[in-house]
Amino acid sequence: MRSTLLRVALALTVAATGLSGGLPTGARAQTRAVPESKAQVQLSFAPIVRQTAPAVVNVYASRSERRQQNAYMDEFFRRFFGEGGQGSPGVPQGRSQSSLGSGVIVDSSGLVVTNNHVIENMTDVKVALADRREFEADIVLRDARTDLAVLKLKDPSNLQILPLGDSEALQVGDLVLAVGNPFGVGQTVTQGIVSALARSQVGVSDYQSFIQTDAAINPGNSGGALIDMNGRLVGINTAIYSRSGGSIGIGFAIPSSMVRAVIDSARGGARSVRRPWLGAQLQAIDGEIATSLGLERPMGVLVSSLYDNGPAAEAGLRRGDVILSVDGQAVDSPDAFGYRFALKGVEGRTNVTVLRGGKQVEVPVKLTSPPETRPREPLRLRTRSPLSGSTIVNMSPAVADELQLEVSEDGVVVADLDENGVAGRVGFQKGDQILAINGQRIRATRDVERLIQRGDAYWEITINRRGRTFTTVLGG
Repeated sequence: MRSTLLRVALALTVAATGLSGGLPTGARAQTRAVPESKAQVQLSFAPIVRQTAPAVVNVYASRSERRQQNAYMDEFFRRFFGEGGQGSPGVPQGRSQSSLGSGVIVDSSGLVVTNNHVIENMTDVKVALADRREFEADIVLRDARTDLAVLKLKDPSNLQILPLGDSEALQVGDLVLAVGNPFGVGQTVTQGIVSALARSQVGVSDYQSFIQTDAAINPGNSGGALIDMNGRLVGINTAIYSRSGGSIGIGFAIPSSMVRAVIDSARGGARSVRRPWLGAQLQAIDGEIATSLGLERPMGVLVSSLYDNGPAAEAGLRRGDVILSVDGQAVDSPDAFGYRFALKGVEGRTNVTVLRGGKQVEVPVKLTSPPETRPREPLRLRTRSPLSGSTIVNMSPAVADELQLEVSEDGVVVADLDENGVAGRVGFQKGDQILAINGQRIRATRDVERLIQRGDAYWEITINRRGRTFTTVLGG
């Protein structure tokens, strides 16, 4: 009985979109109604697939790393592979890495959106269309914070694009299609429903507000399209929850509202996405905190601290305020606030509703990027020390925002780690703030450079890791 009802509900939404007469226009709202005949129950998703699948592409990315020349090995290859040595056909010259994923054509100029993790650390990208044409592509924009990237096809022609839909209009239970290239077998379409909205703690990006779906998403689907019954892109398929590596009906997609913000940055010629900065630390509200604040139930997010010259302080927000909404959109966690705030851009103002002293107050907050209050002065450490293989930079609001750290007036932070570097192997992490080395306070990268050059026999390093301070002693 339940299976029959599910089939009826599925056909119902399809029938309501009027597939027999082609796809509805963008202005036409998606309706929901009960099927009235057996014919409606037997309708197909094929018209939507025909209209949308040509805009979903396969993305092939690779990177070659040349090995250092070795005279002895050159002689070996000459003897066994001919006079050409390592330059001869079939002779390995370096290590190769590759990645396979999906993408979506979103602009007739050849812009393709995919996941950042599909092309991360890659240098050569090719895109294969459903009609078997292939194009080389440039990486226009990478945004690790949303796990999105934008590619630009070289010399494109006759492209089918997939228009962006409104992910804010999605409801739990809506039908969706997932299109991509799972396991590299070729373009595949799966069907399901929206299982949940605004999912957080998925762990693949800084902005946690994912669409959850039971439409089958598998390895290779990353960067593919989540499509609504109006034939519009409502999400970019990004991650799955799985114990086996395959789909178990729990997949996650980045909402089209966030995708739109990244695409708009790429269209404007930006190499990175500019986002607004609040200049405040926010804290989730649990039952205990709600009781202490006199709230009937946990709601909103708590302002726990303010940066003196930040937009929040200038707008009049106070420590202890409870933020309830951003431009009327309710927020119930720091992740939800971060997502809503990030969509506002860096021009004008946005209204933040706060609960203060039992009363709701509207506070207009200026939308501006976090400032570089001092140069980063990046220092890539390669000399013998426990920090070898790390890149450190001077702290500033911009750096703190990128790494999701609390802002400090001075100091340095680990911004990057080599995959096989000493620093990573001994336990340092990206985002670690280095407070002192051998008892000497660290205010800037030049302090680290001076101390590293001394080549001490041991190292006593004090760090702050996400609010926890500790000291470790390591050999030189």
